[in-house]
Amino acid sequence: MIGRWAARNAVRHPIRTGLVVLGIAVASALLLDMTMLSGGMERSFENMLLSRGFQIRMSPKGTLPFDTEATVAGVTPIVAALRSDPAIAAAGAAVGIPVHVRKADSLVTLVGYGVDPKGQGFYQVLEGSDLAPGDSAGMLVGAPAAARLGWRLGDTVRLLGRLDPQSAEAGIERLMTVRAVVRWLYDSRDQLSVGGPYRVVRAMGRFVDPDPGSMIMIKVREGHDVDSVATRLAARYPGVQVNSVAALVRQFRNRLVYFQQLSLILATISLVVAVLLVATILAITVNERLGEVAVLRAIGVTRARLVGLVLIEAAAVTAVGTGLGIGLGLVTAGWLDDILTSFPGLPAAISFFVPEPAAMFRATTVMIGAGLGAAGYPAWLAARAPIALTLRSEAE
Repeated sequence: MIGRWAARNAVRHPIRTGLVVLGIAVASALLLDMTMLSGGMERSFENMLLSRGFQIRMSPKGTLPFDTEATVAGVTPIVAALRSDPAIAAAGAAVGIPVHVRKADSLVTLVGYGVDPKGQGFYQVLEGSDLAPGDSAGMLVGAPAAARLGWRLGDTVRLLGRLDPQSAEAGIERLMTVRAVVRWLYDSRDQLSVGGPYRVVRAMGRFVDPDPGSMIMIKVREGHDVDSVATRLAARYPGVQVNSVAALVRQFRNRLVYFQQLSLILATISLVVAVLLVATILAITVNERLGEVAVLRAIGVTRARLVGLVLIEAAAVTAVGTGLGIGLGLVTAGWLDDILTSFPGLPAAISFFVPEPAAMFRATTVMIGAGLGAAGYPAWLAARAPIALTLRSEAE
């Protein structure tokens, strides 16, 4: 009976109830988006770094890989020593340089990566096959570059390196064959990038050191502690920056304090709005129905059942609004993520809003709990209404 009564009361004023549901939906969408924002970037950053299973990065001191022209000197013996370490399953060096191709009468500049297929962790093959050992003419093409330049598997491309800034003449040229279309994990959106064998690409760049590397990626064997291996490598190579993924995530988290504070503030505002909406509408509804409440009390309906009536109505309105809000939040999160991830220099693999079942469950639970909490005062009004006085005032 209480459930039917609550439903009838909810539809008695459809416009008012609809506006409340809409307000709760907007508040729920904001709460969900802020819940995803508070941890989404951190999780997507960690997933990006661990997508290929390499847990440690070695890079030039004080810089991030490919962030500057700084390089690690003498990477070949370092990689050889790492591969002989019993705690390390795989290791490989990578180097980044600018390369160019001619298209009609113009030059197109691309980012060129020198990679070692035995130890790579920053690209995924989308189409074709990875570079084979000993392949000195194979080339990996990023999907944006393949689309922009019209390259297909098996095409032969002339890469230009060491370009003279005044004459635009190349100091070295190499004919390369497209082996695969790949996704470069650290590239920004629409960045034009290609890759080739480490030694081939290294020879096309201008370096002071004859054996440079922009980054060394390391995969630790199962059963070994990653942080302990990283600490040992940092002591062995003091001139190189050694970071585990966990350490990089901690540094990244410290830089995200602003986003976390912003998400907390906006989530709190959304909860306050939802509480005020539910509390206000139920208080108005209870005051309008005090005569009915008094009649029910007079015929023997207990205070507990009246409180249940108000709580069920609050739960129903909040649940409907929250359900709509979750859908609205997912749509707006995708739209906002497209805008934020289009910032120049931000890796395309990074997402600000990561939809996860846990985030949706948490937002739903918190919002419905807030709705039930907001119904406390209206429920108290209904339970404490004086029977005789209320009936006399209604009769007058």
